[in-house]
Amino acid sequence: MSNKTCQPLSLADRWIRENNEIVNKFKEQEGGRGASSQDHNQTHLRLCSSEFHKLLMKIQAGIPPHEEHAQLELAVVFNACVCSTALSQFSEAELLLTKATQRVLQMTGGDPGTSEPLVCWRAVLKSVGNTALHTCVLTLLCLQWAIWLATCQLKTIQQFQEEISSLSETLCDGVRDGNRNEAKRKLSIFPLLVMDTRRLFELLQICTAIVQGVEKLNEGQSSEALCDLQAASTLPAPRALVAYTHLLSGSCLAHMTRPQMALQCYRKALETDSRCVCALYQSMLTYRQLGNTQAEIQALRLLHSTLMLPPATESTLAGSHPLSPSLLLSSQSLSSLLSVPSTLSVLHSLALKCVRHGRVPEGVEHYLDLLAALHSEDQHEVRAEASTLPRLPELYLEAGTALLMARRPADCVALCNEVISSTLELLPEKVVLEEPEERSGAESMDASAGGEDRVEVLLWAAAAYLLQGHCHAHLKDWKQSVTHYTRCINLLVKVRFKRSGFQPQIPSADVYVKRGGNLCILQRLKGLSLAGRGISFTQTDQLKEALRDLQLSLQAFPESVGAGLWSGEVLWRLGRKQEAAACWRKTWSLATDSLVKSLPLYLQEPQSGPLLDSTDLRCRIQDLSPM
Repeated sequence: MSNKTCQPLSLADRWIRENNEIVNKFKEQEGGRGASSQDHNQTHLRLCSSEFHKLLMKIQAGIPPHEEHAQLELAVVFNACVCSTALSQFSEAELLLTKATQRVLQMTGGDPGTSEPLVCWRAVLKSVGNTALHTCVLTLLCLQWAIWLATCQLKTIQQFQEEISSLSETLCDGVRDGNRNEAKRKLSIFPLLVMDTRRLFELLQICTAIVQGVEKLNEGQSSEALCDLQAASTLPAPRALVAYTHLLSGSCLAHMTRPQMALQCYRKALETDSRCVCALYQSMLTYRQLGNTQAEIQALRLLHSTLMLPPATESTLAGSHPLSPSLLLSSQSLSSLLSVPSTLSVLHSLALKCVRHGRVPEGVEHYLDLLAALHSEDQHEVRAEASTLPRLPELYLEAGTALLMARRPADCVALCNEVISSTLELLPEKVVLEEPEERSGAESMDASAGGEDRVEVLLWAAAAYLLQGHCHAHLKDWKQSVTHYTRCINLLVKVRFKRSGFQPQIPSADVYVKRGGNLCILQRLKGLSLAGRGISFTQTDQLKEALRDLQLSLQAFPESVGAGLWSGEVLWRLGRKQEAAACWRKTWSLATDSLVKSLPLYLQEPQSGPLLDSTDLRCRIQDLSPM
């Protein structure tokens, strides 16, 4: 009789030891996961998951539902479920929980009368009451909570909020004492868990607060979301997750049009976790909105430096949790809010911003770093990041413009030669752009796309010749500057624009304003190249040719300050001083071109080469006026 009563206990002890061996093996790998590859970690996790599942099958097949062995069975269910959830096998994990709750109800004699999950969970919680199984069931409820969170079932979590709230007192205060008392009572080993349930509860609590805060923010409930997130920032949790609460509080304040307070929250997020790159990115966007360019550049520089660091591992983010925060924070709304541009995109923004705002030498270095990265050996990673950048010829042209502005014309010429050599064989003999309404459906889209691609290749080559013309003008090599400006013009006249019912024609200024895009770039290139050639002609006293080109430039690009001032200069030299004075006055009266900031860097008027002094011109006009 005694042998019969001892046999099940001996079998249970063997299963407990087997469970504990798997748990110890699991934790050994978890402790060193930062040094191991992601693939190796996943392989180890699958192996442990398989072993827990096999053990659970043995237990459930070998022992009928009985309270005496329930702690062992539910512990193994917990461990197997953690592994399945960590592998994103949510359906499998939920099946484990469903079967476990059914077996608990068989032990306690409860009957929910339905298979609806919330009803079943409430029935199980009621049936275990204050028994020894209560804590075991609560640990499984935490995993159900984790699955709901990972699968974005926030409404279900809210419906179960009362039961979830009661977890805190029981799990955080009672679970360890309960395990210890159980061990003393049985005077035997007890089953280990792969996760500390108190830590699991804390992780779920802050991740839920973060996701719910984002949802409220998206629904326009910024004030409510802010209160919840500020309360969540005081919860015990990994630093990276606390930083997210400060970050999202800043986003709420930004939506409430309180940018300065938002910046304070972003700063607090960075103080909490110096690698919170999304806080740096949001700070940069806020500085841009406020028009604080220098602070924006500083934020871009810090963001780029941080992105260059090795990525933080999940173990850094969440201590030793096998359930990663990224698994639990998987809502699309949150992902979009936490997203940041690629490292190369940030470097490009930094380079462009520096050049546009007077920090040219710094911008040049960033452009050269960007081009070096694009030609680095790690092409797979570079290609993935480069998808968000302008095309390579455009980057060469931007970098070339920056080099010319930094008084490095030879380097600019070299980059432009790269653009010309790469596009030479692709240049079309002519291009006709049609209005979209001439064709319909997919045929129109394909024709338009093909035409736009051919125009882009032509525009890149033309822009390269334009920059080379600027370089030679900077070096006062007027013959070469005229040659390169002419090459630019010869390419641009290949493009014709076809209106519905009309023959193809050279696009006029009003067309590019209406159409925008490549036609806008085309007209601006034409205006700049004609102006450049006209200014070069003035340096060799070819005044008639100069006036012709300068006036044609103004037809293509009426806002050109250089063409306007030099037209007046040529008229003055030709003795037409009243016309010159009128031309200068008209040029000074022009409003600043609102398109400049949205146009590529290489479409700006050159800041080098021969320039006219407006003060001297005004003196001439004053001397010309009758006393």
